[in-house]
Amino acid sequence: MNVSRRHFVLASSAFVVAPNPAFAATPREITWDDLIPADVPYGEIIAEGQKDEEQDTWLPIFDENASKLNPDLNGEFVKIPGYVVPFDQTTSGVTSFILVPYVGACVHTPPPPPNQLIFVKSDIPWKQDNLWDPVWVIGNINHETQVTDIAESGYALQASKIEIYEWE
Repeated sequence: MNVSRRHFVLASSAFVVAPNPAFAATPREITWDDLIPADVPYGEIIAEGQKDEEQDTWLPIFDENASKLNPDLNGEFVKIPGYVVPFDQTTSGVTSFILVPYVGACVHTPPPPPNQLIFVKSDIPWKQDNLWDPVWVIGNINHETQVTDIAESGYALQASKIEIYEWE
């Protein structure tokens, strides 16, 4: 078979340009404990609190450990499970939200500390009928404080993929 130089170059360049799934980055699967620096015990991220008698709720008072972030995660490509608390939502779906470690956080209870909240932005709207279902969020996580009406988060994540969390 006689292959012209032009056909050879075009065929060879297809391997360079075409994405190869074998070379796709694999996210580092993390848990909520990983968001806390190794030298900060989980029990030391919440200080004393006070009870709001009128609302019958507990108002946590966070100490300096609640804002300490894990330096090993800054800029990492990660995969973390959690629950969606919508922030920006259109008819196409949710485009920004706070990812929380347990169902109902920030909605019916006081928010978790900043190092236990992730502000997520997604270019692809997440359309899900039941926002009480857990999800996996995959993307690049960074140290970035976000103050919203709902809570203060210590991390920001640009989602490249959001999917339903499947119990194993």
